Amino acid sequence: MRFAEITDGAKLHAGPRLVTEAEIIDFARRYDPQPFHVDPVAAEASRWKGLIGSGWLTCSIAMELYVRSLLGNSDSLGSPGVEKIEWPHPVRPGDALSLTITILGVRRSSTGRVGIVRCEWEMRNQRDIVVLRLLASSLFDLASRA
Repeated sequence: MRFAEITDGAKLHAGPRLVTEAEIIDFARRYDPQPFHVDPVAAEASRWKGLIGSGWLTCSIAMELYVRSLLGNSDSLGSPGVEKIEWPHPVRPGDALSLTITILGVRRSSTGRVGIVRCEWEMRNQRDIVVLRLLASSLFDLASRA
């Protein structure tokens, strides 16, 4: 999607994306090796009563869906940062995750060379339970379009 196609208030949808137990364990072994992410037996005995995905895996899946729905074939320059991340409910093996991206603001930088898009992401599982909320901005190269 090109910057000129992004409108304030628009909602974009992506998914569902199935999460597997193997994916949860593989990601956690590499990046977040806490027992409730890597060991199903220990996870069952934890406060979570079963294996859960790392919040960082949840963010990674959301990013995958964001690229597929908005950033693919765009002039993305990346992001200056994330304002807020919340994981109100854990992701579990077998969850099917869907992402809704709400565009909160669209503007050009003072130089007119960069497009700035502020958006809210909300990801839900197949039971319509929110597993991720975040606020972020994305930058788009407008210089090549001048």
